[in-house]
Amino acid sequence: MTKKIFLFAALILAASSAFAQGNGMAGITEATSMVTSYFDPVTKLIYAIGAVVGLIGGVKVYGKFSSGDPDTSKTAASWFGACIFLIVAATILRSFFL
Repeated sequence: MTKKIFLFAALILAASSAFAQGNGMAGITEATSMVTSYFDPVTKLIYAIGAVVGLIGGVKVYGKFSSGDPDTSKTAASWFGACIFLIVAATILRSFFL
């Protein structure tokens, strides 16, 4: 009797998991389209952040240059590198995921 109950329970579980898989592919496709729809606004946001960082860096480098600080080239290189990194990272992530 316990074997029959165990077999019946196993069949019910197998049938319910088969019914549950029917809509899984549609859910994955919908999630993929939702995630990829965010890439254009996020890429534009990262470009805007890079522009603001570049402006702030330009003002800071100008301030150091005007005051005669000998460390101006190092500061300019670090700010410029940060802007280039933001632009390249946004472009590579977009091309990698799309």
